[in-house]
Amino acid sequence: MTQGSRANLSGNVLEKTVAGALQGHGYVQTGDNLPKKQRLSYLLESHNIPRRYARQVHIGQGIYGTDIYVDFYIIGSPSIPPALIIECKWQQVGGSVDEKLPYVNLNIQNCYPVPTIVLIDGGGMKPGAIIWLNQQVGSNKNLLAVHTLSSFIIWANNHL
Repeated sequence: MTQGSRANLSGNVLEKTVAGALQGHGYVQTGDNLPKKQRLSYLLESHNIPRRYARQVHIGQGIYGTDIYVDFYIIGSPSIPPALIIECKWQQVGGSVDEKLPYVNLNIQNCYPVPTIVLIDGGGMKPGAIIWLNQQVGSNKNLLAVHTLSSFIIWANNHL
């Protein structure tokens, strides 16, 4: 298995863990059978499901003018009205994910329509990258928090 394939598999495991946490708190996944560009409108219109989420949701154009797809778009959290985005970043060994964090931060600040949590874990990030991203919370109007997997589970238990 190539390093890129292993990284994609590891990231997918993180996303499945987040989905499990959401489902454990009563959220229902919707729109997964729709094209990614149709998921947001379907999610926003699914009023008969009060606590819902969709994965890989198109939210518009990013700072480079390209399409942005977020990992999770959540509706129905009692503490984060009207919605919440969760972005998952996993890096198990040294690589390029931490170098992409400024790009993610700028997109969250300028292009994301609702508050966002970045879930970052795996142990392979440069320590300075995580410190830097945490420092952006508060100065970036949409960056609500930066969590590791364990701190996200604690947050979810208290806020979802």
